[in-house]
Amino acid sequence: MAVTIDGVKQDTMPINPKISDDNYYKVEVECPNSDTMAEWDYNAWKLKLSYVESNSKCTLKFTSGMTKSDYDEYIKSGVALRRNTYRGKDITELWKSGDLYTQIEDGTFDDIYVGDYIKGSNGVTWLIADLDNYLGTGVSSNSLQQHHATVIPAYSLGSNRMNETDTTAKGYNGSEMYQTTLKTIYDKFIATDFKKNGENHVITYNTLVTTAVEDTRSNQWGSSDGASSAWTWEDRQLDLMSEVNVYGTTIVSSSFFDVGIDNRQYAIFQLRPELINQDLDGNVYTYWLKAVANSMYFAIVDSVGAAGPRKASAAIGVRPRFLIG
Repeated sequence: MAVTIDGVKQDTMPINPKISDDNYYKVEVECPNSDTMAEWDYNAWKLKLSYVESNSKCTLKFTSGMTKSDYDEYIKSGVALRRNTYRGKDITELWKSGDLYTQIEDGTFDDIYVGDYIKGSNGVTWLIADLDNYLGTGVSSNSLQQHHATVIPAYSLGSNRMNETDTTAKGYNGSEMYQTTLKTIYDKFIATDFKKNGENHVITYNTLVTTAVEDTRSNQWGSSDGASSAWTWEDRQLDLMSEVNVYGTTIVSSSFFDVGIDNRQYAIFQLRPELINQDLDGNVYTYWLKAVANSMYFAIVDSVGAAGPRKASAAIGVRPRFLIG
């Protein structure tokens, strides 16, 4: 590997501009006379190689004078690449060291890709489901401007019901799941795993949740047996996913009130759709979603891979989402 800076051969590469922003370099990589594929990763400030052949020779050409705005565009491109690439790497050590949060907070996600996972406490494996996908959401006075990773467990965190009886009368906001169960799950599984040196890295975000259901309102799946009819803004740290988060569309969600800001499919489910109803070992399971289906049912992900409704008093899997940064 040869290195040149402004045409002059050097023994070392320039320092990452994030560490020393004295200069921004455009980087070209040449690997002539081989099939080796090489690309410079501006986010991680390192060379990425593939199809490496023996005795491959590459030259890194650093040219000074790049503007800060041009450099920032390369960084944005790197983030887009990470969000659109499933890697599936164990980043537990990155999490333990605290470097994970540094890489999220600066918005470059240097060594974080969709599908990467953390082996946390209580035997839970946490998956990176998406990156910066809630930026700009929330009411204007409280919109989320903090860089973040969206995290989900690789499988359900136990089983529970949405309500004691088969009713959705108070929407997702008024459900036992929202009011009680998710708090218990947060305290048991999440609060300890995502604190570092006393600092809580779980982000509070502003979201829309349903608050009422009209029993005879027509719903989106062609029936007049109830649909969500109102919503409110709430500050949250932990929620169930929406149908759109998982499937990329609504299926049995009763009305647009059930979607709110959760109107984007998580990248992990677009890139690895089998993970919708399976864990990393191929085990299947059923779990709740946040959407009201009608006056008695909430939406679910079924273990057979189907979308559908389930009566509110049924005890099935709980697979929530939260944001870290």
